[in-house]
Amino acid sequence: MVQPVPHKPVLVVEDDEDARAAIAEILEAEGYEVAVAANGREALDELQHLPPPSLILLDLRMPVMDGPEFLRHLRADWPKLKAVPVLLLSGVGTEALPDTGGLLKKPIVPDELVATVGRLSGRIP
Repeated sequence: MVQPVPHKPVLVVEDDEDARAAIAEILEAEGYEVAVAANGREALDELQHLPPPSLILLDLRMPVMDGPEFLRHLRADWPKLKAVPVLLLSGVGTEALPDTGGLLKKPIVPDELVATVGRLSGRIP
């Protein structure tokens, strides 16, 4: 197991409670510090209290504030987080949005999740 980077959480933004818990459990088992939010609005609130994350996993379709709206706010209001990679999560056949680290299709495959998060967070070259 690769040693985690201290104080650089992965932020998981996912409205489905079971999916959010499963992703967090997989990443925590790999040594990541994980913060979670149920929608984009919660994620923006969470970012006010977190150190800058190493990566944001972002569901595209959520109530309250969806993924694209969250990204607009993140890029406009949080310039210090512009370099933080964003990995999109979606159950629908869509392309990754510009200025993101890519797209993982749901249902999430644990090995693919771990490898992609490791690469985007800088833990795995």
